[in-house]
Parts: sequence; structure tokens; C-alpha cells
Amino acid sequence: MALPSLSTKFSPPVYAAGLLIVACVGFAAMNAIIRYLATDLAVDPLMIVFCRNLFAFLVMVPWLMQQGIGVMKTSRFPLISLRVLFGFVSMALWFSALAIVPLSNAVALSFTAPLFAAVAAVFILREKIRARRITALLIGFGGMLVIMRPGSQPVGWGEFIVVASAATMALSIVTMKLLTRTERTPCLVVWQNMLLTPVSLVPALFVWSWPTAEGWFWLVSVGAIAAVSHLLFTRAFSLADTTYLMPFDYIRLPFVAIIGWFAFSEPTDIWTWIGGGIIAASTIYVAHREAKMRATGVAREAARSPHTTGRPIPPRED
Repeated sequence: MALPSLSTKFSPPVYAAGLLIVACVGFAAMNAIIRYLATDLAVDPLMIVFCRNLFAFLVMVPWLMQQGIGVMKTSRFPLISLRVLFGFVSMALWFSALAIVPLSNAVALSFTAPLFAAVAAVFILREKIRARRITALLIGFGGMLVIMRPGSQPVGWGEFIVVASAATMALSIVTMKLLTRTERTPCLVVWQNMLLTPVSLVPALFVWSWPTAEGWFWLVSVGAIAAVSHLLFTRAFSLADTTYLMPFDYIRLPFVAIIGWFAFSEPTDIWTWIGGGIIAASTIYVAHREAKMRATGVAREAARSPHTTGRPIPPRED
């Protein structure tokens, strides 16, 4: 008798949470490998970015062949290209920061990306923001200052690079919101991975030096882990609400803190935990408020329309 698959054995929310936790373990391991490549094996971060994208795309090729070329159909290639550019800049900054910033500090500061995205959405997507969310955003950015503690200790360039990476990632998130109004997620995932490879190759050529056999092993591992983790991450958020899953996403911090302690002898100080907790609580609240406002708006549209089917109204093409 065949054993039931996990997707049928557990309810969708539980299964989605499990997928996300596995993805978080993968992301934590990937960050540790990047640190090892950049520091111990002296592989330039720009080379790591290229190899990560190349091998991640190669891992996705069998899936793409199964789905068919039709999955890549799009009418918004310029906006997809802009998102790829934002993604590359964010990734290059992030990989560079991992070489010089303690892993737990870097991951905790990266949690500010949704906060920057919420601010960017106000100006780019014309989303409304009220006092409660403004307060939550200010508290979240206060958590960033708790981690960095300017004035009480020197703030290195690495921390600023992480924040810049989070801000750039926020622009990628907002661009993604625009694209998902008309494009399917598989289409965006394929184009993102495929275009990032040639885009990241150009700067990598300027710093290229051939890695050792061990270096190639870890570079391939980074790409494979990235591809699998992102697929699990995407699948998880397709099965359950964002507000339910977001708390699970923040367990990346304890995972990476454990790896940093054992692999690199990096203790995580109390201020990183406090600041990371503040940022996490703030982003979860902001996501909850956004979901609530979106649900209220859909309900109002449904009440006004006599022919509504009860399904969400498609967003406008602004």
C-alpha cells in the first residue's frame, strides 16, 4: 500500500508552515555557505552571485521543460527586467555584506525589507496608510536602530550595505506586486532566474578567478539550495495566507544564529535578538493591517456590485 503524501496527510496551513520552515533552514545554510566561500575560500561575492543564479536556473530547467515554454508568456517584459535589476543589486549587496557582517546581525537587519516595501508602496502603488501602520513602521525602524546602536558602538559599512540591500529588495517586492496583477507567479520566477544569470555574469567577469574543487562544490550547493528553498517558499505562500505564515519566516534568525555560533564562533548579542523581535513584530502587524484593509475593500466592492460572484475584484492596472 502506498503511503499518503505529506500534502494529503496534513492540512494546507500545517503543510505550508512545514514547507516554509524547511525553506528557512535552506536559506540559513545558504547564507553560511556564502560566508564560508567569501572569507575562507576567498571567492569574490560577485562571482558567488553569478554562480548562485546560474546553478539555480539549471536546477529549474527540468521543471521548466515539464511546464512548457508557455509558462514564460508575458506582456510586461520591461517591468520584469526592472525587477531583475533591483533583484541583482539587492543580491550583490547582500552577498557582499555576508562577508563582513555577523550572520545573525545581517539576517535581523534584512527583516526591514517588508518595512521599506510598505513605505515604497505608498509612493509607487498609491496605497493608503493610516496612523496605526505608520506607528508600526516607525517602531520597526526603531528595531533596526536597536541592532545597529549608533552612538554606542561604531557602525560599520557592512550594516549600511545590509540596509541598502533590504531597501533595494523592497523595490523588487513592490515591482512584484505590480506584476502579479497581470502575470502568473511561475512566469515571474522563471524570468527572474533566467535573466539574473547573464546580468550577474558581466560584473563577475571583472573579478573572476577560478575556484578550487571545493569552491565549485559549494558554489553548486548554493545554487541548488537557493532553487529548492525558493520553490518551497513560493509553494508555502500559495497554500496559506501571508499573515499566517510570516511568523514562521522569522525563525531564520535562530537558525542562522546557531550556524554562526558553531561554524564561525559568532555569538549573537541580546540587542540583535531584541531588535530582530521588534522588526518581526512590526512587519507582522503591518501585514495583518494590510490584509484586513484589503479584505474590507473587497467586501465593500462586493456590497456595491449587484452582480458580484463573491470573488476578489482584480486590482486596477495603474
